[in-house]
Amino acid sequence: MSVPRAAAEQVRALSQGGEEFAILDVREEGTFARGHLLLAASCPLGRLEVLIGAKVPRRSTKLLLVDADGADAGPAARAAAVLQDLGYTDCSIIEGGMNACQTAGLGTFTGVHVISKAFGELVVEYYGTPMIAPADLQARLSAGDDLVVLDSRPWDEFRRMSIPGGIDVPGADLVYRAGTLAPSPDTLVVVNCAGRTRSIIGAQSLINAGIPNLVLALEGGTMAWELAGFTAPPGERAHVSAIEGPALARAIAESRNVAAHWGVTEIDADALARLQAEAAERTTYLFDVRLPEEYAAGHLPGAVSAPGGQLVQETDRYAPVRNARIVLADDEAGVRGRMTGAWLRQMGWRDVLVLKTTAEARIETAPPPIPRPSDDVPEISTAALQELSARGGGTLIDLSLSPTRKAGHVPSSVF
Repeated sequence: MSVPRAAAEQVRALSQGGEEFAILDVREEGTFARGHLLLAASCPLGRLEVLIGAKVPRRSTKLLLVDADGADAGPAARAAAVLQDLGYTDCSIIEGGMNACQTAGLGTFTGVHVISKAFGELVVEYYGTPMIAPADLQARLSAGDDLVVLDSRPWDEFRRMSIPGGIDVPGADLVYRAGTLAPSPDTLVVVNCAGRTRSIIGAQSLINAGIPNLVLALEGGTMAWELAGFTAPPGERAHVSAIEGPALARAIAESRNVAAHWGVTEIDADALARLQAEAAERTTYLFDVRLPEEYAAGHLPGAVSAPGGQLVQETDRYAPVRNARIVLADDEAGVRGRMTGAWLRQMGWRDVLVLKTTAEARIETAPPPIPRPSDDVPEISTAALQELSARGGGTLIDLSLSPTRKAGHVPSSVF
């Protein structure tokens, strides 16, 4: 089946309209990070079947595929064939690939999650988010000042390196838990991340919510802390689990004020069902913004785990379909959904809705299944593989990402 070609200039026209579309860069992630289109999402050809169902749930979404040069047998053309086999009906290849995009004057951006990181810089400019330098924080810690350091990263990042004495409170949980972790208004609250963006968004979340404490973002995060010559041991202390009483009531009130200011709408289960009934015409992402362990304990069917702070940090990863609807599922309090929704609204997402869920509705414990191209793929058991390997037969190919392989792999496998 032939695949249509799209001129590079079409990217600019789509970005200025209201139609749903996604630009998928099918080169490898390292190549993508060295230079890509602003609105492109990394979706490497080698992992396309695994990623596409969550990234682009609606099969009729307009997809623009880009690689280096748009060659007839290149990655974009091969990706188009895969997508067509999976039922995607509106795939086009950007003629000339990234080479043509650069010739057409479309900006090329390095790194990952560029939109979210650029947004963090806008937040600093707009709000004037106050910061503290690593040396100043170290001096306050050494002096025994009344302060608390809240690390806005996920637990796995926090465990790699942290500010001594810091508490892990992933981004969207900051407003939810600050009243418990810093009950005195005299306590200085310092928010950090690995570098910069999540420190800024986290600190400004607390400020926007109106907590009475002085709140500062750690300038440069743990990387700047370590570069300043201070130790950054693995983090050990997690957030408190029970949020109740006056602290919870305050967090709910604060988040409602922020959500009302930014036009974040709340919906019920019936409204969600109506939106999902339109799946053939409109993309509706359903993200569970609670912590991963809460998601694993029970979530709405079809919901994807996207902790609120990470969703704001990685919008291109979670929601590559521009102009889609986003529904944020939270617990009964709805604090994390409202705070996340307020940031997404400020980032330009028009349709952001918060759904408060009950324990009775959170009946799933496994993530949504990955769509399989075919049910006819033969499988082999571990025992049979061991027997085959003992006879010197077969080749085991490891398709995992390199960090996963480094963490552990079958010794005889080929990467």
